[in-house]
Amino acid sequence: MPKTKKTSRASVAPRKTAGRAAPSTAELLVEIGVEELPYQFISPALAGLKESAERLLNEQRLTFKEIRTLGTPRRLTLVVEGLAIRQASVMKEAMGPSKAVAFDQAGQPTRAAMGFAAGQGVAVQELQVRQTPKGEYLFAVKREEGRPAKIVLTELVPQLVAKLSFPKAMKWNEAGVRFARPVRWLVALYGGAVLPVEAAGIKAGNRTRGHRVLGAKQGVVVRDCATYVKALEKQGVIPDPERRRTMIQEQVATLCKKTGVVLNHDESLLDQAVYTTEWPNAIIGSFKDMYLDVPEEILITSMKEHQGFFSLRDKNSGKLVAHFIAVTNNRVKDMGLIREGNERVLAARLADAKFFYDDDRTSPLQERVGKLAGVTFHQKIGTMGQKQERVAAIAATLARSAGLKDSVVQVCERAGVLCKADLLTGIVGEFPELQGIMGGYYARHDGEDPAVCQAILQHYRPHSMEGPIPESVEAQVLSLADRLDSLASFFHVGMVPTGSEDPFALRRHATAIVRILLEGLVRLDLGRAIGEARAIVQAAGVKSGAAQGDGQQRLVEFVFERVRHYARTVHGLRDDVVNAVVSAADRQSFDLRDLVAKMQALHSVASRTEFDPLIVGFKRAHRLVEKEQWERRPVEPSVFQDPAESALHKAVSDERDQMAASMQASDYGKALESLVRLKPAIDAFFAAVMVNADDQAVRRNRLSLLKDVDDFFMTFADFSQIVVQGG
Repeated sequence: MPKTKKTSRASVAPRKTAGRAAPSTAELLVEIGVEELPYQFISPALAGLKESAERLLNEQRLTFKEIRTLGTPRRLTLVVEGLAIRQASVMKEAMGPSKAVAFDQAGQPTRAAMGFAAGQGVAVQELQVRQTPKGEYLFAVKREEGRPAKIVLTELVPQLVAKLSFPKAMKWNEAGVRFARPVRWLVALYGGAVLPVEAAGIKAGNRTRGHRVLGAKQGVVVRDCATYVKALEKQGVIPDPERRRTMIQEQVATLCKKTGVVLNHDESLLDQAVYTTEWPNAIIGSFKDMYLDVPEEILITSMKEHQGFFSLRDKNSGKLVAHFIAVTNNRVKDMGLIREGNERVLAARLADAKFFYDDDRTSPLQERVGKLAGVTFHQKIGTMGQKQERVAAIAATLARSAGLKDSVVQVCERAGVLCKADLLTGIVGEFPELQGIMGGYYARHDGEDPAVCQAILQHYRPHSMEGPIPESVEAQVLSLADRLDSLASFFHVGMVPTGSEDPFALRRHATAIVRILLEGLVRLDLGRAIGEARAIVQAAGVKSGAAQGDGQQRLVEFVFERVRHYARTVHGLRDDVVNAVVSAADRQSFDLRDLVAKMQALHSVASRTEFDPLIVGFKRAHRLVEKEQWERRPVEPSVFQDPAESALHKAVSDERDQMAASMQASDYGKALESLVRLKPAIDAFFAAVMVNADDQAVRRNRLSLLKDVDDFFMTFADFSQIVVQGG
């Protein structure tokens, strides 16, 4: 029987690949394996990793389809899909010597031209002569071919690791690299092949590590993102934080449904659960009902801050129930052991909290007030006791300025006297975030007026730009007083925020003041309130450390920056409109609601077709009087030479009274109509006369008339700030 001829693999391989184009892109996978990172560090680090990768790849002319990140407490991972296998080529130009220097009289290249060409790596004949604003110059133009991505990436990957920054970093080996935690392994794959790179003293490979308990000790080999994700899941790791978030939410929802409770939603606690686990597993536990007698804020804070547990509420009454949900980073057959362990730890925490709560109530807040003299608020400003005295004085002053009843003034002052006393309680010592809240509870226990209790409880609100403001008038007044004291005190001693530095959160205080006055129940003159707060700080003997200048002006300008931000972000108003109103505002006396109402009216009018031409005419008048530094002088009708002068003078006189009435009534839309009606008279004036007339008396009178127009507009806003086409 004849033997069958065998076909070798080499002979068939060409047929399998014939006609296929070489791939133009490949996938990059970089994983930085670390000791467990603090959960707060992970999300910012992933955002920074993605941002750095985008910037570096763009700088290196490496195109890509998509960049995404994955991360757990033990790994920060970058995935770049559709990454070009070669840099894009680029044409580079360099300007050399002038033509006069580069060529002699015979047109031959000089040493300057030859040196420039040699330095640029091109032949002298390839140099180009171009016309520039400075004359004719030589240019070298050359095409720079792109390098293979694999070579470029060996330079970029170590940079990606080195550029990551953290709130706290450490060094742990001879490499001297600073990182949040020691780097233990590094994966760097491009197109499935290991990149020969080293970062933080670790050589890159293709082996990742799984869950510390559930994964294999030797790790697993990966080729790309798909095998990376699949392999890690087999090793007890869900690398995608958004998938872990979904898993946690689904597990929590299932537990709540089975138990008949609802989750006390906390987004920051959910983030903590996402970034402290690699394989999340939610379990429900319980604690003794006796602890429900403790204020729920204590229970919630104890569960959250000490253990990272979710608190739960009854779905009907909304009250806290004696259950909690913990998200563990493990899965075992008997989860009951883990649940029991969490219950024991929480029971100890709650017992401590109940002890502090019971012990705190044995001494009334009033007894703690005197002890605040031993608590330093700031070394340059004084004690917390002195601050509390100033806050009480400012609160009473603000309440009177707002026209509130005497009984409300007394409540505000009393709340100010007690508002910081809870800083000396055991609970606030354990949980500083409960200051104010516990003061409200303890004041209620002491039998204080309910309005006083609520004011103390809420006077730290709002905690953020989006957080709720205090609900009652008294609480709003107390919050304003506390924040005005901080602003006035720190500005008085010269500790003013600069750039991004704001260690005492003064911008947050200013934002809170703006929000309370614009969204709350209290209406007062903020310019006057700032002045009164400054006076109380000075009278209290706080030594000035500020530079010479108008302290009122500096503090008001600081607050106005937050007004500008609020108007832009909350009301969506144009920057120039906001600046126009703020620039014209009296720094000694102003009402924020009035200012915002003016901004809104001006923003509305600014969209009308006749508005831009009106502002063009105003700016022409404004520039003339500003250039001449013209002071206000009486207009003499007898000097008028053209009917357009009389018409403009009459229009300003007629509209002035109407505008004053509208401003008095806070009808700012109607007030602006008075300005709009001036447009024909302003246009006719500039069309008919020349301001800089030869007759000096006529010239002065026309400038005075334009000064009237300028002042008239400025009574509403600084219209020179308005941006218009042709303005």
